[in-house]
Amino acid sequence: MTSSEIYAQIQHKQSFLCVGLDPVLEKIPGYLLKEKDPIFTFNKAIIDATIDQAVAYKPNLAFYEALGPGGWETLQKTLEYLPENVFTIADAKRGDIGNTSTLYAKAFFEQMNFDAITVAPYMGEDSVSPFLKFEGKWAILLALTSNRGSQDFQLIEDKKGTPLFASVLEKSKLWGTPQNTMYVVGATRGSAIQSVREIIPEHFLLVPGVGAQGGSLEEVARYGMNASCGLLVNSSRGIIYASSNRDFAEAAKKEAQKLQTSMEKLLNQYCG
Repeated sequence: MTSSEIYAQIQHKQSFLCVGLDPVLEKIPGYLLKEKDPIFTFNKAIIDATIDQAVAYKPNLAFYEALGPGGWETLQKTLEYLPENVFTIADAKRGDIGNTSTLYAKAFFEQMNFDAITVAPYMGEDSVSPFLKFEGKWAILLALTSNRGSQDFQLIEDKKGTPLFASVLEKSKLWGTPQNTMYVVGATRGSAIQSVREIIPEHFLLVPGVGAQGGSLEEVARYGMNASCGLLVNSSRGIIYASSNRDFAEAAKKEAQKLQTSMEKLLNQYCG
């Protein structure tokens, strides 16, 4: 999927919402456990409920890998159920070198047909470049994350006062283009998103942390939106666990609609 195709979906739905499909058996409604594949049934209902608002979906692979071989089957069925015109992200956070990265890329791009995969860039260019050789596919590099431990390395400054994440951005933006490379930036980083935008003004940003993690959608848009939006804002728990009862899909839809309404206003404000 090209950046223009992603933006076309953003314009069509007046939304830049990415829904994180991160289901846990213990958290989904209990009555679903009677199903042959309860996680797929749950995912299917969430997709049906949010498809009018979401332009992207992001399964976190750990939630499927933890279920063993059956989890991989559930992931594949979920991916195949998604419409072709939505952007699909394998949240795998891979980060190895050479043939290993090439095989990861083949697994997720050719075998499973994801549009994108999250990648840790800290082993350097040869850990990322194999993912960039697949036409129409994307590498989404971890840049400035919102977890507590991110300050252990990402915010360390060199002698010139440049934080490590900024150096990673400066270097890695030379490996690909805004047509095959995105970056993960946590919503809780607030004004730091502006510093990211100054380094990579044209790239899409995948922004987790809005909603349950406390990130502000308005701040993300103010500091991170560019002329063609350039944002995919992810919400996982706030949508998929909006209710633990039989109305979970309806509750998910309401939460997605709330975000879409806010996103429409922001698109008109900054991209109108």
